[in-house]
Amino acid sequence: MVAGDDCVAVKSGWDDYGIKFGVPSEQMVIRRLTCNSPTGAVIALGSEMSGGIKNIRAEDITAINSQSGIRIKTSPGRGSYITDIFVDGMNLQTMNYVFWTTGSYDEHADSGYDSKALPVVDRINYRNVVAEDVKMAGNMGGIDGDPFTGFCLSNVTINGFGTPQENLAWNCTNISGVSSNVMPEPCDVLTEKGPTDCEYPPDPVPIDVVDLNTCSFSSTV
Repeated sequence: MVAGDDCVAVKSGWDDYGIKFGVPSEQMVIRRLTCNSPTGAVIALGSEMSGGIKNIRAEDITAINSQSGIRIKTSPGRGSYITDIFVDGMNLQTMNYVFWTTGSYDEHADSGYDSKALPVVDRINYRNVVAEDVKMAGNMGGIDGDPFTGFCLSNVTINGFGTPQENLAWNCTNISGVSSNVMPEPCDVLTEKGPTDCEYPPDPVPIDVVDLNTCSFSSTV
């Protein structure tokens, strides 16, 4: 598919309206996706995530000529959470960022939002990612006083970064996590040795166990 914005965008409500409604987007599988998104992310979580986003799985993803691979978007005023995100298997070509996390996506439904409603971002797992012709491996920022935690990166190989003068592979602020077998080596807050493979849940989600009925018909014409 070719998208004019994000190829896949997971959302769940905006600021106090989403907090009040309180229905999360959860137990989703994004599987065998091939896309091209020059002005957006291959997979975006948020920024309207005030009902919560959890237990999202993405596997076997291929993309070319996209702004970013996985992007998390949120800001003060959103509240709620983005948690239990599991990515396994991305093959990416030609993009600005592979991992992009934004805690300052400062767009709001109106002026009535609560700036003290801070989002929780935790348990974000990326594994088995290969990317070529990339300007920046990771541009990952949380919120002052509200760091994003629990990132795990394993078996990640990213190449590119332009000229040596432009060779800033990672930028990390207000986040924390672990990594294993990641090239180029990530920023200091992610260099603590993590598991050989970041977690990917073995249990099926409901869509994997749906029984489909076989239908048939005959024509008398």
